[in-house]
Amino acid sequence: MRLNNSRQSRNIEDRRGRRMRIGGRGGKIGLGTIVLALVAIYFGVDPSVVLQNVAGPTSTEQTAPAPADTPQTQFVSKVLADTEDAWTAVFQQQGWGSYQEPKLVLFNGATPTACGTGQSAMGPFYCPGDQKVYLDLSFFQQMAQELNSPGDFAQAYVIAHEVAHHVQHQLGVMDQVDQARRGASTAAANQLSVRVELQADCLSGVWANHSDAQRSTLEPGDIEEALNAASAIGDDTLQKRGQGYVVPDSFTHGTSAQRVSWFRRGFEAGDPAQCDTFGATAL
Repeated sequence: MRLNNSRQSRNIEDRRGRRMRIGGRGGKIGLGTIVLALVAIYFGVDPSVVLQNVAGPTSTEQTAPAPADTPQTQFVSKVLADTEDAWTAVFQQQGWGSYQEPKLVLFNGATPTACGTGQSAMGPFYCPGDQKVYLDLSFFQQMAQELNSPGDFAQAYVIAHEVAHHVQHQLGVMDQVDQARRGASTAAANQLSVRVELQADCLSGVWANHSDAQRSTLEPGDIEEALNAASAIGDDTLQKRGQGYVVPDSFTHGTSAQRVSWFRRGFEAGDPAQCDTFGATAL
């Protein structure tokens, strides 16, 4: 991904110098908490539901030496800036008003959020309560080593996906889905989550289209990296990997094929109107 001459975002909040120790009843994290974290891992769409359960009743912060700036943090900052420029232009083109840029919080281990306590084990996530994206950079190493999804554009896709949740929040999609979930069956609520996630994948594709059109940021193989990452985090792939079989009614993010298809759709069209997963009869 060509970002050498790109600007860096001013919306990076670096908390990596802070260490959180999560307490609670006896100060221990139980098996149920670990299960919840595993359920939420990799792009949790509704942290207000999951993170509150992961957080213990009490927590303390410890201050560590401030981390040094690195090429990886500079890359993250440049990708965030690229999403800011792309979505500012899209909002203007669509007549949606001003795009409100989210903050991206870098942290290690655990950190407080408006949605509860965020933990690295849960993967990157967006909290609508404070309109911030949370990322532990060690996730990128996990992507490369455990999910076989290396590459700078695969990492950019991760950031763009979480920023897409912010776009959904600003457009009111998240609030509408939260209302629809109330009183819905578990299977119906999961299906709504799938549609939210696939729309975010599609919007990530829209970002990639506009990024390349504005600054020729894409290099050969970049889109393949994103498609590989989308495939690696499909519900069916993760369930097969974790338990050896799939339970479709429990899907919350979509299958590998669906995630690839909707990202590709957004990228090829460059038009957010093509990302109406809620109006689609077939995903």
